Amino acid sequence: SSLCELDRLLLNLRMTAVPVAHNWTADTWDWPLQGSDGVVRVTNTKEKFEVGLDVVFFTPNEIEVKVAGNELLINCRHEVRNDEFGSVSREIHRSYKLPSDVDASSLKSNLTNRGVLVITANKTA
Repeated sequence: SSLCELDRLLLNLRMTAVPVAHNWTADTWDWPLQGSDGVVRVTNTKEKFEVGLDVVFFTPNEIEVKVAGNELLINCRHEVRNDEFGSVSREIHRSYKLPSDVDASSLKSNLTNRGVLVITANKTA
């Protein structure tokens, strides 16, 4: 009988969408928290190509950096984590087209102790 009660409760449970209001305009969205912290950056000089991303919510083993052809692929994912408010899971995918003069074999990635993923590559001579 308690199983029937549970089934009845589940049938009566309805999800309602809550619209997301905002008071800003933007054509594109790039990365979490990019507007105020300045941690998202792409540097492309004659000497190097560098990407810096705020990935403070991820551990090194939850971050994957790959190169596929002329694309730099960044994937960050963590499973559900519980906290005092409920639970959270995160998954972000970002790709960057590498400039034609980047030496892809020189790509290196480093996670700083402040949670910034810095990916650098040298330019070809």
